Order: sequence, then structure tokens, then C-alpha cells
Amino acid sequence: MTPLGKDDLIAWMEKGCKPRQNWRVGTEHEKFGFYKKDLTPIPYDGPNGVETLLLQMAQRFGWQVEREAGRPIALKQGQAAITLEPGGQVELSGAPMKDIHAAWQEIDEHLHQLGVVCRELGIAFLGIGAQPKWPFEAIPWMPKGRYRVMREYLPTRGGLSLDMMSRTATVQANLDFGDEADMIQKFRVALALQPLVTALFANSPFLDGKPTGFLSYRAHIWRDTDPDRCGWLPFVFEEGFGFERYVEYALSTPMLFLYRDKSYRSAQGIPFQAFLEGKHPALPGVPATLADWETHLTTLFPDVRLKHYLETRGADAGNSATLCALPAFWKGILYHEDSLQSCWELVKDWRIEERAEIHRLVSRMALKTPIPGNRTLRDLALEVLPHAKAGLASHNRLNAKGCDETMFLKPLFATAESGLSPAERLLEAYHQRWNQNVDPVFVEQEFEAFLAECV
Repeated sequence: MTPLGKDDLIAWMEKGCKPRQNWRVGTEHEKFGFYKKDLTPIPYDGPNGVETLLLQMAQRFGWQVEREAGRPIALKQGQAAITLEPGGQVELSGAPMKDIHAAWQEIDEHLHQLGVVCRELGIAFLGIGAQPKWPFEAIPWMPKGRYRVMREYLPTRGGLSLDMMSRTATVQANLDFGDEADMIQKFRVALALQPLVTALFANSPFLDGKPTGFLSYRAHIWRDTDPDRCGWLPFVFEEGFGFERYVEYALSTPMLFLYRDKSYRSAQGIPFQAFLEGKHPALPGVPATLADWETHLTTLFPDVRLKHYLETRGADAGNSATLCALPAFWKGILYHEDSLQSCWELVKDWRIEERAEIHRLVSRMALKTPIPGNRTLRDLALEVLPHAKAGLASHNRLNAKGCDETMFLKPLFATAESGLSPAERLLEAYHQRWNQNVDPVFVEQEFEAFLAECV
């Protein structure tokens, strides 16, 4: 077998290019499970644990069980998957959809199925960006080999890495590109607007039962997880950025683990470049494969991630009524040329130092974060959201009631117009209605099957 070279990896990235008619939107969201009787996290084992939940979902609704070392660790159905994060967070990785109405229907059906099983097990799920009540020591760990290796390695790189694994939850949207130039433009706009998304979706003000001083503590956690593979990527805004430059970034990033013989083991922090050259000390002379490359790309955690599509990764998880706002926002901007260019005009002149400062401040200040021009992210939101709405309206994708996709942007317009992030509303409730007790958040942010309404 001919060893892989950098050109092969660039060619792999280029295979993500798709004609416009094949562009889709994928939505992924995570949520925290808890027992309704006492709000405690759900362990993997036991008659009412995560393993039982997965097996019940498979038995009742036709999901295919995926196992590791004999233990159920994921479910598959078509292009959709239900997976487990390290601390038991349950994630729906949705299938690529033509429009946001279809994404909503998929999420709604998922929540219906989940509700049927959860009611019998006394379980519910919480939509929030960080575990609000339980300390790290109380969080159960899921029996996945890659998480064992990550748990050993990441604390050597960042002080909050184990909190990232066990006590955060997000929603992300995945979007396509037509060619390299289209990828570059979309990557730059998505990365430039990522702090705005963090602000609009900021929904994690609590940890260990009390306020943290942050509005998105999830975003703060990611800043202290691993500087090699997390955060924003300044080189994306540099002249000459493209597939090759992203491949070089990935090649220089230390590997998290090696996967051989259906087992994960430490990669000793060796960059993928050494593995590509057959110089990995754990596998001397063994050539890397494209499967190794694909696995490695999943261990990079920048705010926007490139694979065969772009993943936008900067939002806190929310409850069921807001999940489709994120893919709607990004589809409206990235899939409409006028909206894409208009949004780029708003942010293209920011200096690297200014972008870095915005990223630093947004986890605490959300929409009040200052931006160039003596303005705030709230001002930017009020400019950007109409472009997202116009982009969605141009697609004219209607549901059975004749509503287009702009209906899903309503929560974001309400947030921008009020200037208050979801976290600030939670803090207001904590200090007033909840008598400085976080327990009510488990009721008010609980996931439920929902019906979207025309707006």
C-alpha cells in the first residue's frame, strides 16, 4: 500500500465539495439526563440507567445498537445517530436535511420517542449549556475507550478539560460548501460571527449550584481545555487560507489517541505529521490510513471545524423550543450569497487582536460585549439577524401550514431586541422566583416534545 501524503489529505478534504442542489443542514444537540425524583445524574448501569435507555429506544423504535466491548454505546437509524458524551449527555446527531422544517420534525420525533421511554424510567433531560447543580465527582462516566484516553491526556493541557467532557452540552449546525472558495468565505463568516452566536445562545450561568459570573460558562470551559485543538483559528483570516492550510493545522496538532484492533490507546501527544511519516513511536513504520485521518479530525475542537462540511460549534444547548434556531441562523446566512456577503462586510475589517478580545469577553458579557466601532454584539445581532431572515425567506421552503423557515428565528430576534441572553433570564429567575436555588431550572429547562408555530 502506498503511504499517504499531504496531497492525499487535501484531496480527501476536497471531496466535501458539493453542488448547491445537494447542500443540506445537519443539527446536533446534547442534553443532560437526570432522575426526576431527586435530580441526580443518570449512571450508565442499572435498571434505570443509560444502557437501559438505549436498549429500550432500540427495541421500541427500531434503532440499531452499536456496541463497544459488548456494551451499547450508540444507536443508528439511517443517517441519524444517538450517541453518548463522556458524562452521560445524550446527543442526537441528526441526518442532513433539505430544510429546517425537516430538522424540526426529526427533533420532535426524537423527543417524542425519548419521552415515551423516559416516563417509564423516571428520567428527564435538561437543556442547558453546563451542568448547573452536580459537582464533577457526582458525574458518571460512560464506558467508551476514547473517553478513557481523553480523560488521561486532556488534563495535561487544560485545567477545565474534564468539565468540558462531563459537564457541558451544546447544539451545533453542519453545513455544506460548493468549492474551496465557497468554503473559505463560509468559514471566515462563521468564525467571525461565532462570538455573536455564543452571545445569543448563552445559557450556562450556573455551576455547583450557584452563579459563576459567566453567562456562558460552557464557552469559558472550552477556553481552558486544550489550546492545541480548541478555540478560534486566526489563520482562517489570513491570505492564502484554504484546504491545504487547514490540513497543515491538523497535521501539526497532537493526536489524542490511536485506534487499532478495535481498541483506543494513548497517542503520547505526537502530532499527526509524525504518524503520516511512519515515525510514531508507538507504531514505528506503520503508515497512517484515511480512517486514522478521519478519526483525528474528530478530535479537533475549534469553534468552526472543517471535515466534509463545516461544523459551527459555539452555542450553548437550550431547551426544545430553541434548538432549530441555530441551523436556521446559519442556513439563512451561509446558503444565500447576498446575506453571506453582507454579513462579511460587517466584520471583515476587524483586526486579529480585536477578534481575540471579543472571544475573551463574550463568555462573561454575551450581547453586551464591545466590538469595533463603539458598538456591542447586540448591535451586530440587530444587523445580522435580518440578513439571516432574508436568506431563509429566499429559499421559500414552506411547511404544511404555509410557514417558511424564518419562523425558527423568532427566539433570536426576541433575545437581540431585549438585549438579554437566556442566561440572564435564568439569573433573574434564580435571584427572584427561585430564591437562589438552581433546582427549578430542571423543570423550566426540561426537554419536551414541542410543536412549532407559524410566526
